[in-house]
Amino acid sequence: MKPTPMLKDELDIVIPTIRNLDFLEMWRPFFEQYHLIIIQDGDPSKTINIPQGFDYELYNRNDINRILGPKASCISFKDSACRCFGYMVSKKKYIFTIDDDCFVAKDPSGKEINALEQHIKNLLTPSTPHFFNTLYDPYGDGADFVRGYPFSMREGAITAVSHGLWLNIPDYDAPTQLVKPLERNTRKFEQTSFAMPPFFLEPVLLFYLLVSVLVKCRYVDAVMTIPKGTLFPMCGMNLAFDRELIGPAMYFGLMGDGQPIGRYDDMWAGWCVKVICDHMGWGVKTGLPYIWHSKASNPLVNLRKEYNGIFWQEEAIPFFQSVTLPKECTSVQQCYIEMAKLVKEKLGKVDPYFIKLADGMVTWIEAWDEINSPDGAKAKAPVGKDK
Repeated sequence: MKPTPMLKDELDIVIPTIRNLDFLEMWRPFFEQYHLIIIQDGDPSKTINIPQGFDYELYNRNDINRILGPKASCISFKDSACRCFGYMVSKKKYIFTIDDDCFVAKDPSGKEINALEQHIKNLLTPSTPHFFNTLYDPYGDGADFVRGYPFSMREGAITAVSHGLWLNIPDYDAPTQLVKPLERNTRKFEQTSFAMPPFFLEPVLLFYLLVSVLVKCRYVDAVMTIPKGTLFPMCGMNLAFDRELIGPAMYFGLMGDGQPIGRYDDMWAGWCVKVICDHMGWGVKTGLPYIWHSKASNPLVNLRKEYNGIFWQEEAIPFFQSVTLPKECTSVQQCYIEMAKLVKEKLGKVDPYFIKLADGMVTWIEAWDEINSPDGAKAKAPVGKDK
């Protein structure tokens, strides 16, 4: 008899896809006992094959329209942002989401990495957003707080988000893809010979030389808490979060079909989530676990999707860096509605798209509250359990 995995009945795995899910065979030892929520993007009449033995629900665009009605307009189409519908209809406390081109990675010793288990460990241990521990996560195996860390802060904060990383194909934007087409993130800890430079070198040059050595260490066995007040580029391909805490803010925006932007869905959610976590006093961790990202998307296609975002992010990031939510916002929903108002007011001047996005944010919260209310809609998938 197989041992019961951690949080078996408290976690859903959400997967957006347009293709057959053969990749699940590699994940079978880690995923088979969990419940999957699969969001089929693209043509809803297309049949996608799912390996036998998995417990899943499958939703396509017709289901989203049926369940949400007019509010379905807030769910993106022909974009991986459609995954957030899975967050909405889940009834579990935790969510792990992964892309269908992500495989099981191996650590430097050759052992397969149970990414889901590491995410759960991250979520079940506190974060340290208010004071940085130089040994990274002090709650990890073999770690602790360093000398000088305030004892009054060692309880830490609740962890709302666990952001995992990737090996092989880097998560680059289109311009970087174009200039570094062969770049790969390897699983090997590369050795290099290095003679300490003379101490009379300029400090900036010395720092540059040291960093040039450190960046060769591709697989970094570490988890760290992102400090309060610091944004980060969240990637949705290997991500877990406490749905009961931060779920209403995990909206991946209006992207893809019919929108002037794509490939900023997870980053938009990450900026919103980080501001709200900072306001609520929760933590966000990044680092382990790694997955193996197997497929590089077309950089020219990506450039068309990202083009507006490359310019707009120069306005959006300073906006999020300056946002202060009022103390009256004591729930994630209240925070998110306030943020939508500020997006419309401040970023609406950058482009009318942000006015539409702000309206989508409000619709998302309305749909979330409706689906998740005691008397809310009973979301049923056309394809039930396969076990």
